[in-house]
Amino acid sequence: MITVSICEDEAYFVSELRKLLDEYCRLKGIGLSTLTFSNGEQLLASGQTSDIILMDIKLPGRDGMDIVQKLRDCGNDNPVIFITAYPQYVFQAFDLDAVHYILKPVSAEKLFPAIDKAVKRVSSDCGKTLLITSGTRASRVPLRDILYCEAMDHQITIHTPVETFQFFGTLDAVQERVGDRFFRSHKSYLVNMDHVVEKQTGFAIVDGGDRVLIARRKQREFTQRLLETCRKGLI
Repeated sequence: MITVSICEDEAYFVSELRKLLDEYCRLKGIGLSTLTFSNGEQLLASGQTSDIILMDIKLPGRDGMDIVQKLRDCGNDNPVIFITAYPQYVFQAFDLDAVHYILKPVSAEKLFPAIDKAVKRVSSDCGKTLLITSGTRASRVPLRDILYCEAMDHQITIHTPVETFQFFGTLDAVQERVGDRFFRSHKSYLVNMDHVVEKQTGFAIVDGGDRVLIARRKQREFTQRLLETCRKGLI
């Protein structure tokens, strides 16, 4: 069973999305519950924590970007798929960690891969954590929450939006445990590409504004990985 919230003000388009979602779940053999909201304020006021959110951008009242930013500020990191007629907001969508950015009109060929990715994130993110032990303290940190990992004098610092974790170890060992969403940009830095918001010469900026060094020999590869990360969500 998956629960999908549809935030869209055009009734006929809501109906089309419902039909596509029904078809998707029938093909996959999974249950479906859908919730609909004609504007973002209704979604916020509902307090719903759906598995997946389908979000239009141009809505009555606050636009979809503002609504998702508010959800993120409140700690809601559920997968969001933006569905819109406006291509110019794509990079803002990635800043909000959107799973996909679909341009209208929507078809099964566009929507189904996006739902696949969202479902995969829901199932994988729930289980994938990094176990950090330091002295008598042991913490499990979800990989999706890690902004970057930093090594200095044999001490590893794991940076998340709300706190940092420190322990003695090597960045090589951490890299083996976190998977391919992370990129070794420098001998002292391992960055979660999902949280990169900007690249400049010699460093990248992640959510929250911290800078992560990029080695000169890694510049081209980092740029390529960043483009790939963006393109994965653009249909």
